[in-house]
Amino acid sequence: MDTLTKEMMDYAGSLQDEMVARRRDLHHHPEPGWTEFRTASIVATELKSLGYDVIMGVDAINKSSMMGVPSEEKLKKEQQRAISEGADPALVEKMTGGLTGVVGVMHFAGEGPTVGLRFDMDSNDVTETDDPQHRPNKEGFASCHDGAMHACGHDGHTTVGLAVAKILAHFKDQLKGTVKLCFQPAEEGVRGAKAMVDSGVVDDVDYMLGAHFGFKMKKTGSIAVNVYGFLATSKYDAHFVGVPAHAGAAPEKGKNALLASCCAALNLHAIARHSGGTSRINVGQLVAGSGRNVVGDKALMKIETRGATSEINHYMETESERIIKAAAQMYDVDVTIDKVGGAAGAANSEGLASYLESHAKELGIFDNVVGRSDFGASEDFSYFMERVQSHGGEAAYMMVGSTIAAGHHDSHFDLDETSLSYSAKMLSTTAKGLLLGENK
Repeated sequence: MDTLTKEMMDYAGSLQDEMVARRRDLHHHPEPGWTEFRTASIVATELKSLGYDVIMGVDAINKSSMMGVPSEEKLKKEQQRAISEGADPALVEKMTGGLTGVVGVMHFAGEGPTVGLRFDMDSNDVTETDDPQHRPNKEGFASCHDGAMHACGHDGHTTVGLAVAKILAHFKDQLKGTVKLCFQPAEEGVRGAKAMVDSGVVDDVDYMLGAHFGFKMKKTGSIAVNVYGFLATSKYDAHFVGVPAHAGAAPEKGKNALLASCCAALNLHAIARHSGGTSRINVGQLVAGSGRNVVGDKALMKIETRGATSEINHYMETESERIIKAAAQMYDVDVTIDKVGGAAGAANSEGLASYLESHAKELGIFDNVVGRSDFGASEDFSYFMERVQSHGGEAAYMMVGSTIAAGHHDSHFDLDETSLSYSAKMLSTTAKGLLLGENK
């Protein structure tokens, strides 16, 4: 291990108490997708204090690519709530409309590559358990917001992102190239990455890194460095609108949106599977009708498609849209289809993954370094990967081990805070190695 890597590791270790305090503050103030006004304000303020150029608002988020955005009324309410909890009003104003993405950019002395890192900030729509044995309850940092909880570890991701920012800034005179730290809103529901990517903020990135606590690495001190099997996915809400009528006195005057939605639901699950790889469809929710004696005049169906690749998922999307519209036409009702989330298919760049594996072993802090690991789910970091790779760059995603109290998205979720240091050490020294060309 070279001297600079050792110094960075030691400095990262010295930030442990600061990281724990930060993570607990963020855990106490969770903010679901597109409402991360307080969190983003903290991030922007910290990045500016460290000497980063900060990109936010319309420069960090492409408004036309935002998916699953809350109502304007909800967003305004959340802005005021964030300000009441200490967010900078001027920064919150810049994020009006849910533009909560933040990018910190630092140019180092000397020419070198551009390295990007993504950290997600949003919480889940989960009410945290009131179990007195749950550590956040015992130690006073449980969620103060009903219906919102950091039940996936994004409070830890944001914390690590700010620690990495501090480490790289501390050693800036010994680095080359450029680093871009992307703090992303709305990862839950795979809604936020595409809007950041479509703003162009990573179009010049040569190496893109992402990481997640736990998931398949549920033991602190472990790490998976070559993740594959990102399923492309799309999330849709289909709104069927018919005509109500008395079911006994005038059924012929009605147009049955309930039956149209049921017809669509059954036939969606009959879509032929794709021979090119995994393809999936799920109707997860169907709410329809107005009353027992009324011809069902409305229906809301929530579905998702998935595919082993973006192309396979596109096939599932196209077939789904065709079936939904055909069902509506059969029952002579109207239907609108809204895309509320999505992620691309992706896989780690093999060269970068190989470097991550050798680097993780060299650090000597992990007792289990896993090479190839099948993700088998969706994550919208895939949009960052897809964009960077399409421009000739390399991208990789890691799973950093953390001994967790319960599964992800569970109301009892809590992570092992010692894992914060593992992630900060790995990400900061990896960025340093890429900036200095040590992967060549």
